[in-house]
Amino acid sequence: MLSSWSTQQDCCGWRGVKCDNITTRVTQLSLPCSTIPPTYIDEEDKSHCLTGSIYLSLLLLEFEFLNYLDLSNNDFLAIKFDSMHSQNCHNLSVATPPRQCVNSSALRYLDLSLNENLAMNSLQWLCFISSLEYLNLNGINLHKETNWLQLVTMLPSLSELRMDGCQLKDLSPSLQYANFTALRVLDLSKNKFYSELPKWLFNLSCGISDIYLYSSSLRGQLPKALLNLQLLEALILESNNLSGPIPNWLGELEHLQYLNLVRNMFFGSIPINLGNLSSLIVLAVGRNQLTGVVSERNFVKLSKLKILDIYSSPPLIFDFESHWVPPFQLEILVFGFAGPYLPEWLYAQRSIELLCICESSFKAQGKFWNFVSRVTELQLRENLIDGDLSNVLLNSTFLDVSSNDLKGYLPQLSSNVVFNL
Repeated sequence: MLSSWSTQQDCCGWRGVKCDNITTRVTQLSLPCSTIPPTYIDEEDKSHCLTGSIYLSLLLLEFEFLNYLDLSNNDFLAIKFDSMHSQNCHNLSVATPPRQCVNSSALRYLDLSLNENLAMNSLQWLCFISSLEYLNLNGINLHKETNWLQLVTMLPSLSELRMDGCQLKDLSPSLQYANFTALRVLDLSKNKFYSELPKWLFNLSCGISDIYLYSSSLRGQLPKALLNLQLLEALILESNNLSGPIPNWLGELEHLQYLNLVRNMFFGSIPINLGNLSSLIVLAVGRNQLTGVVSERNFVKLSKLKILDIYSSPPLIFDFESHWVPPFQLEILVFGFAGPYLPEWLYAQRSIELLCICESSFKAQGKFWNFVSRVTELQLRENLIDGDLSNVLLNSTFLDVSSNDLKGYLPQLSSNVVFNL
């Protein structure tokens, strides 16, 4: 990774190093490791990545003007902030660091994510980098740090916090206020909180826009206090144990662009008010216990919608006007429905790349097969599609027509098909 780092060349020309055009001081170190995604049986190969210890105190002292540090996806084993490199700032056990340590760095961007073997038992060192605006610790085991929330709130300029998959356990659900003053993006996904959404989240006065809390063992209902977050653009709560009805008042979050409530325990119907969210790009409420009727009233103003997932088992009842033309052009559509006929509005979609229709019973005629020939990924599993498909040419790269009621010969497959079931 450091093959270009040679004393024969000015360091500003080294890979991953960026200097100020005027002072020539180093301002950025960007050294993420590029790896090939692992196969089913092999582990990710990081033998060519950086390893050893990160001497953060040395970096901050020697690189006085460093404002950007990206060491993501490497194989570092330890992070050190010790007296060897900082005589005044070495005691991480004290509650209040010495005055000269605070704001001792220009560092604003720090990404240590995906260093899975990095031993990090404490986040006390954060108090020495109070200038941080972006912090990404995704994938680092922090289960021993029980005071993480208090420590990250000591960063007054922090606008983006990512602690996805850090094995955090305490979300402090009863805490009324957390002293975030600039936070815009919060990602605490894939942790094990086993609690309700925390009260402090709804009392943030900093205008948070993005909340990612998928796969975090959350429970309870969505509190109406969510309406306090009027600038919210993304609410991602997929794969939790949230329950109750999907609230109608979610339709009052007028800036919402991404709403993902998939794989929870919500019940009842899809609120009509969600159709008023004119900025919505993603509406995903599938894999819940939803019932009732879906009609064009659910999608009145959704002209920007690109992803729609309303699959429920048993399927929802569709009651669309036959001549209704949707205001959107979808890229991904996942649904199931009760009834013998496909909704006519499906054929008005010209941009679909992934189409999933599951647990439905419908007549698949020539018009349908001509339509899906343009779809890259086609999933028609667990339907009751009845018929002989021997004259049908299937063209999708990914194809799943398993668990149906097909008879006669297999359909014809084009050379585009790479994977089929």
